[in-house]
Amino acid sequence: MARTQSRSKKKSSGGRYHAARSKRKYELKGFAANTKLGELKSRLKRILGGNKKRSLLSIGEVNVADKKGKVTKIKILTVLENPANPNLVRRNVITKGAIVKTDLGKVRITSRPGQEGVVNGVLV
Repeated sequence: MARTQSRSKKKSSGGRYHAARSKRKYELKGFAANTKLGELKSRLKRILGGNKKRSLLSIGEVNVADKKGKVTKIKILTVLENPANPNLVRRNVITKGAIVKTDLGKVRITSRPGQEGVVNGVLV
């Protein structure tokens, strides 16, 4: 069955909403990329309008911007914390907002690796 971004069929009370129409192609939802720590692997996906979107499956480096704006590519050692979901830390999954450990110190991820295909961050 297709995954969708539309409203749930159930109300918060447990009752049901009755669908006014069926699912539409533009309402389809993809699976989460869950970008892991490792060597670079990415997937190219066709999206609405025939455009392409690159999602990272795994990455080992992050583009870090310092206070002056200078950007350097640095190796990620491990994922320290993730405010979105603590379970992602144990699996070394990199998402936006995650704090990772690098040679320069702690870095907060500012990009969305599963959506944008790049990992950017700032020093914490």
